[in-house]
Amino acid sequence: MILDFTLILVLATLISGLIWLTDSLFFKKARVRRAATGVVADGAPVVLHEPLLVDYARSFFPILLVVLVVRSFIVEPFRIPSGSLMPTLLVGDFILVNKFSYGLRLPVLDTKILPTWEPKRGDIAVFRYPNDPKVDYIKRVIGVPGDHIRVEGNKLWVNGTPIPETYVGVYPGDDGMRMAGASVYRENLLGVEHDVLFEKDGYEKNGEWVVPPHEYFMMGDNRDNSNDSRYWGFVPEANLVGKAFMIWLHWDWKDGKFDASRIGMGIH
Repeated sequence: MILDFTLILVLATLISGLIWLTDSLFFKKARVRRAATGVVADGAPVVLHEPLLVDYARSFFPILLVVLVVRSFIVEPFRIPSGSLMPTLLVGDFILVNKFSYGLRLPVLDTKILPTWEPKRGDIAVFRYPNDPKVDYIKRVIGVPGDHIRVEGNKLWVNGTPIPETYVGVYPGDDGMRMAGASVYRENLLGVEHDVLFEKDGYEKNGEWVVPPHEYFMMGDNRDNSNDSRYWGFVPEANLVGKAFMIWLHWDWKDGKFDASRIGMGIH
């Protein structure tokens, strides 16, 4: 079962805000009045006691509201669960995603309320998996609307232009020795340079695609180990979540590995 954290956050903010507002409008004045005029049997003044539920609502509402605004419109943290973007992103990387890169959207409804920028080739984008929108995926943008993408063996073409690859060396593996021995190549995606991994002699999936309007073609940098657009098609613009821009922590709890050197690294 996948919990919709955004929905939970919206509901918690709404409920706490309504409790606080209702008390302020209908009950608080009466409590203050009683405290100002009433006395108990021994002549001591009545102490003003705020109901516990109202106290919690008043305390948590501002915090929840700030978290909701920041997470929905500014930046959101994500954890990398798989190695599909190795060597760029590793299992256990915790990243920050710019939520206004591809337009501001209402939380839960995901309705765009303010256009900003469009994804560019080479961006690393978080999006809702088209076959199951409850699941977030992260891949590199390879094709934008109108692009012709061709994959054949280890070679990639965009709009008829072969994408050059320069051999870098043998990948030593991450902390968990994943992908040790794979070949590292430096790919120049029409001006955007980044490293990719090849484990075998050629992609598992060859083909040609023309990217439709308002959709995008995504691939992982770990080219032989990535479930991406080669297998399930394009990502609609409406599924975009944001652009990944920084690693803020690396902790692969499966292997118990913490790597402070990756903290603060930019994502390219």
